Amino acid sequence: MQRGSDGATATPRREFATVLVLALGFGLVGIDRFLITTLFPVISKEFSLNYSDIGVISGALSIAWGLAALFAGNISDRIGRRPVLVAAMLLFSMLIGASGLATGLMTLVAVRIVMGVADGSYTPASIAATLHVSPYRRRGRNLGLQQMTSTLFGLGFAPLLVTALLHVISWRWIFTLFVVPGFVLAYLAWVLIPPRDSAPRATDAAAGRRTLKGDFYAAIGNRNIRLLMGLMLVWLTCLVSISAFLPNYLLDYLHIGFDQMGAVMSAIGFGSAAGTILLPWLSDRIGRRPVAMIAVAGALAAIFLLSRCGPQVAPLFACTFVAMGCVMAGITLTVGPICEESVPLGLGATASGMVIAVGELFGGGIAPILVGRIAQRFGIEHMLWLPMAALVVGLLVAFAVQETRGPNYAKPKSVC
Repeated sequence: MQRGSDGATATPRREFATVLVLALGFGLVGIDRFLITTLFPVISKEFSLNYSDIGVISGALSIAWGLAALFAGNISDRIGRRPVLVAAMLLFSMLIGASGLATGLMTLVAVRIVMGVADGSYTPASIAATLHVSPYRRRGRNLGLQQMTSTLFGLGFAPLLVTALLHVISWRWIFTLFVVPGFVLAYLAWVLIPPRDSAPRATDAAAGRRTLKGDFYAAIGNRNIRLLMGLMLVWLTCLVSISAFLPNYLLDYLHIGFDQMGAVMSAIGFGSAAGTILLPWLSDRIGRRPVAMIAVAGALAAIFLLSRCGPQVAPLFACTFVAMGCVMAGITLTVGPICEESVPLGLGATASGMVIAVGELFGGGIAPILVGRIAQRFGIEHMLWLPMAALVVGLLVAFAVQETRGPNYAKPKSVC
């Protein structure tokens, strides 16, 4: 038996099984979110969508995701992770199939908004549940494994699958392939996740005095949390803008083939998986802050080089691989170890939800709308301006973050 990071007792087998199920669940969340990006060029033709419309569709999901994460994180701190996780899994499994029933822009936006609520509810609860079952020395590694599946599945395997399936079936049927796996994972999560883990129990003595407003104030009172909100805005600006508009950039500006576009898009998933495993694992050894700074600098350099690439698949793939590996590793550190280690026990999901909310509402919600307007007015070739500008600011924010790994950081002990 071993003790998890918050004092919970777990066997290595249960630790592995829990992280695996939560990782597969987050993989479905990634498919929910990103499957449509590879299909945008096809859907745009059927529904007569322009670049601004694509930005609205992407932004609507992000805004709903952020609002759901803000409140679902606090709910899971109070009632436990299992009910939030299972309900979210059931909802997003049904909604991914509903995407194929859309008849136009407004119905597609409506489905994406409800889907964002389900996906956003899952995210902070799954992060807290992963950290709960993980020994301290494996927190970065385990969270990296859990988080990497979102883009590995949604932007790694999915583009390759989509470009192959579109030759034989309609885009509408592709969404329905992922409904049943979601129901299976919901059942496994119900079996593996305890009904009420030790993080909420640690604050039961103060439960009568806790309020939603009080929890939010307790979390945002920490300087790191305020900085992490800004850093998450930077990461989501890059992730959502690039994943939403890169297919059109490759097809409409560089004029590469559709299958080649799918290959380049898969670099987002495979690069994200590699970065999300390696950099959080490295943070377990050299610290969270230096790795966060490495991630920002690496993403900025790679996106700049991406903007200088011509229509050659290999350099496009390489630059995208590195850029999104750094971005997703930064997201994992920001909403995971740094966030949870900065606040008192029992507020981990609340703080993570607040950080996710700011990133999704502004970086994920507003940024793609701005990029869509830029692309519509100045041309799709300028879509990388905003992500690069955001990363310059991100360098300063990452430098200001206080280290949370090791004895030099005094973590608050309890919620009052």
